[in-house]
Amino acid sequence: MNTTRTASRRLHLPAATVLVALGTLTAGPAHATPGTGSAEGRANAAVLRTALDVSLLDKSVNVPLTATLNAVQAPASAAPASAEKTALTVTLDGVDRGRPFTLLRADTATAKATADSRRAEASTRLARARLHVPGLPLLSLVEADQVTARAVCEAGKRPVAEANLLGKVTVLGKRVTLTPGGPTRVQAPGIGDVTLHLSKSDTTTRTAAATALSLKVTVNPLNLNVADVTGTLTLAEASCTAPRPPAKPAAGVQPQTAATKPAATAPAQPDLAATGAGPTTPYVAAGALTLLTAGTAALLTLRRRRA
Repeated sequence: MNTTRTASRRLHLPAATVLVALGTLTAGPAHATPGTGSAEGRANAAVLRTALDVSLLDKSVNVPLTATLNAVQAPASAAPASAEKTALTVTLDGVDRGRPFTLLRADTATAKATADSRRAEASTRLARARLHVPGLPLLSLVEADQVTARAVCEAGKRPVAEANLLGKVTVLGKRVTLTPGGPTRVQAPGIGDVTLHLSKSDTTTRTAAATALSLKVTVNPLNLNVADVTGTLTLAEASCTAPRPPAKPAAGVQPQTAATKPAATAPAQPDLAATGAGPTTPYVAAGALTLLTAGTAALLTLRRRRA
């Protein structure tokens, strides 16, 4: 099903529309940001995001092209979120006579996201990806053999973010070697200028984000009634936020468990005092008193006889 987005225009000329097929329109790139405090983790993945401005030759109409292909997030449901669409087609009124335009094609384009109370993970994978921009229907802006991005956030552990661009990469028809340490710029006279950032990642104590390829594009093909195409594209991104670990008890306070609870004791007997007396104590005391009295009387009688 196509989703229609009305583009901004100048000088009140006929409206320009962007139709996206086999994709989902959302906004905002992936980046590592603090979570909202939920006990569950969060994960997001997307195959492609675009933020382009397409201006017609006479500068009378400006068509913003903002689209996302295969964007998924979790927890969106009890089951893992996934998407496996391989084409994003747009139609721009006033460009190439309004015929459909394919922005991305790939043999494989998948995005997956899972999240629960212990772990959140997002991943994206493309194989044989071919990215185009308006005005260059036959020449690919970028071609890449394999593109991957992955972010893992587990409660109580350091998050992990990784992205890779494997195999050969072609930009505007030129074979290029990308360097992870800095941007790579490719210029094609009469066509345009592309700056590429390879394998960007970012982590904090609870979040992670990875982007396989970011492109800053300026294209001026001077045909198809297109004067300028400028903006950014992001290929293969993944991000996550770890679940919050359970709260720890205060120092010196141990939670009551079956092992730490005091053992139950039988109630004390009322006749077992702290002195150790038993139930026969009164009889023993009476007998002792009788013997003491008898002994005293005998001793007095003996003394009187001697006197």
